[in-house]
Amino acid sequence: MPAPPLIGVLAMQGAFREHLRALASCGAEVRAIRDPADLAGLDGLVIPGGESTTMQILLERVGLMDALRDAVRRGLPTLGTCAGMILLARDVTDGREDHRGLEALDIVVQRNGYGRQVDSFEAELDVEGLDSRFPGVFIRAPVVLEAGSAEVLAEHEGRPVALRQGRIMALSFHPELSGDLRLHGEFLKLVRGMGKS
Repeated sequence: MPAPPLIGVLAMQGAFREHLRALASCGAEVRAIRDPADLAGLDGLVIPGGESTTMQILLERVGLMDALRDAVRRGLPTLGTCAGMILLARDVTDGREDHRGLEALDIVVQRNGYGRQVDSFEAELDVEGLDSRFPGVFIRAPVVLEAGSAEVLAEHEGRPVALRQGRIMALSFHPELSGDLRLHGEFLKLVRGMGKS
């Protein structure tokens, strides 16, 4: 039996505990990532939801932004959800003037494009590769305005909400809050080299 993959979950802010639990339930070894040294030896990385501006500030404060950018650009399989998608995006239309992300995924997003916290909703999504609909949980979710060269895996009302580009997956919604482990499982397939590249 091969060793389980070691997946790091950025644990600065946001729903990182739920991702750690979901990945462990899928058979992965997990590690909370709080400083650059925690990136050593990872097989994959998850950037969770939260507040993207706060996450950017915290990442820069502890010296993780450049280390994350280097790891993702070197090909570390990465899953970004909600704020994680914003941090991965090539461009953010309504970010602060000093917005600085990883610029690793060829998409353009609008922060909180689906509305504020009170506008949160759930939607059943047809996701490529899954045999039945996935319960998408949208909380202050980003809207993808341009998909660029990323492959669209799912849409909601004509807008991309799940994308993949090489070894990066990004979701506008929160799979870790759905009780459905299938997208974490799909990410682990990508980590193991079993998914499309």
